[in-house]
Amino acid sequence: MSDNNPFHCCATCIHIRSSKSSKNPRTSYYCSRLGYETKTAYKFSCWEPKEAVKELMKKRGIL
Repeated sequence: MSDNNPFHCCATCIHIRSSKSSKNPRTSYYCSRLGYETKTAYKFSCWEPKEAVKELMKKRGIL
């Protein structure tokens, strides 16, 4: 993947998990691969896009 890929971020990765509790109404995001809380705009080299994102990237000629 190129460094200027507009899809490369935690929000589009298969490893991202979100959670929201009744005690804290703020949504938190967790990377199941790295094992810690992250933010949706972060970028890591372990990024693996979701299938829908892969299809969109192919459609736009990025993948």
